[in-house]
Amino acid sequence: MEVTVTPDMYAPSLDANGNYIDNVPCIKNGIFCPCGSRKEKAYDTHAKFSTHTKTKVHQKWLTMLNQNKANYFVECNKARELIENQQKIIKQLENDLQKKMLTIVSLVEKTATPVCTVDFLDIN
Repeated sequence: MEVTVTPDMYAPSLDANGNYIDNVPCIKNGIFCPCGSRKEKAYDTHAKFSTHTKTKVHQKWLTMLNQNKANYFVECNKARELIENQQKIIKQLENDLQKKMLTIVSLVEKTATPVCTVDFLDIN
């Protein structure tokens, strides 16, 4: 079995005014940029990613992030709430499954009949 390392996902930093800015991180395992200019492209060096951040598509993406900050905040809160609800549902389903498994084990034990051995040679 091969072990592969997944590149990190880039996220811009915030400046003192709360605006998104590019801050090229240290790249160890490669990095994906969600700006959409080159989908599934992993940048493996600091220089390559730094060059990418200067492209028109990336700069437009950064501008769009800054213009839609409130929308992303609302989406983040909705996603957080959705995740919490899904975690509760999963926990409830796990509890239900555990109860049903215990019921099945109990019923199997009750219905299991011991094997009766009869010596047919001793029957008259």
